[in-house]
Amino acid sequence: MHATGTFPEIPLFDLRLEPEDIEAVLDVMRSGWLTMGPRIAEFETVFAEHLGTRHAIAVSSCTAALHLAYLGAGVGPGDEVIVPAMTFAATAAAALYCRATPVFADILGPHDLSLDPADVERKITDRTKAVTVVHFAGYPAPVEELKALCDERGIALIEDAAHAPDADVDGRMMGTWGLAGAFSFFSNKVLACGEGGILTTDDDDVAALARSLRSHGMTSGSWSRFTRETTGYDAVGLGYNYRLDEPRAALLLSRMRRLERDVARRRELTLAYRAKLARIDGLSLPYSDTDVAHSTCYVMPVVVDDESRRDGVRRHLRDENVVQTSLFYPAIHEFTAYRERFGTVSLPHSEHIARAEITIPLFPEMDEPTQDRVVAALAEALA
Repeated sequence: MHATGTFPEIPLFDLRLEPEDIEAVLDVMRSGWLTMGPRIAEFETVFAEHLGTRHAIAVSSCTAALHLAYLGAGVGPGDEVIVPAMTFAATAAAALYCRATPVFADILGPHDLSLDPADVERKITDRTKAVTVVHFAGYPAPVEELKALCDERGIALIEDAAHAPDADVDGRMMGTWGLAGAFSFFSNKVLACGEGGILTTDDDDVAALARSLRSHGMTSGSWSRFTRETTGYDAVGLGYNYRLDEPRAALLLSRMRRLERDVARRRELTLAYRAKLARIDGLSLPYSDTDVAHSTCYVMPVVVDDESRRDGVRRHLRDENVVQTSLFYPAIHEFTAYRERFGTVSLPHSEHIARAEITIPLFPEMDEPTQDRVVAALAEALA
């Protein structure tokens, strides 16, 4: 089954739900218990075991997970958090929620859209409380180098692993290298349930803080009172409503069983894309074939060498070939809200990618004829 409605002939992504997914959600509906309960707890256990981490705390979004991760790192007023500009705005916004300042660092370049450790080191000050690394498109960033840098300076490393629920470096999963990791289960993600996220950590104190703050700082929840584990509750801090619900947890549990299969298919399609796209003049591909084996291949980014042609190429794909594309991402430091607040920042690599990148369709159910149509459309647009 897949979503219905008016879509491009070749969409950017295509979410398919299997009958067992729908049945898992219906079981929750029949149970009459829709808020945080046993399925949340089960999913947290399964996800933590998948990553090999001590704790996984399900929350309402990756943004919520990032906010709680920053709070767990002690980020507060007057502090700085170094973040890439080439990411979704939430990576920086969550620092502002803590009344801290996001400090934007550049990426390595068009060959690798990861945060540049050398630029991070240049941006560190005595106010730097944390560095947030993004595993862009599901490709592991240089976490070993960043972890060593942060450990040496006594700074927390936070992983925005929204794109990377099954990516690794030397067998160690993303989301387990820093103090905390934040994952997304938004509708178009590798593991999707609509809205949702999870915070991962090996730190008991960070986990306890996240569990408390996700539900208004309360000492117990509705499920524990329903099962008579507790009879009342206290509020021990100012928390938030960052709870995930049972239907989404059930959907995640069901889809989790296919995660490795889906990622394997994404890798297969990405390697096929890379072979086909390498023949097109005027187009560059970030990362390498070797990198694919360690990535979730969440999206397929391509870079138009002449950035002035990027928008025309996208129009050609949309209007002539009914192919949906996207931009991953506009650079955060160029958004009005951030430019007005923090002024002009020069990040040449991020700015080039923001003007030259196109994200083309990629989803596990894509077949070779569909992929060939996308490749042909790109070749035609750049000819």
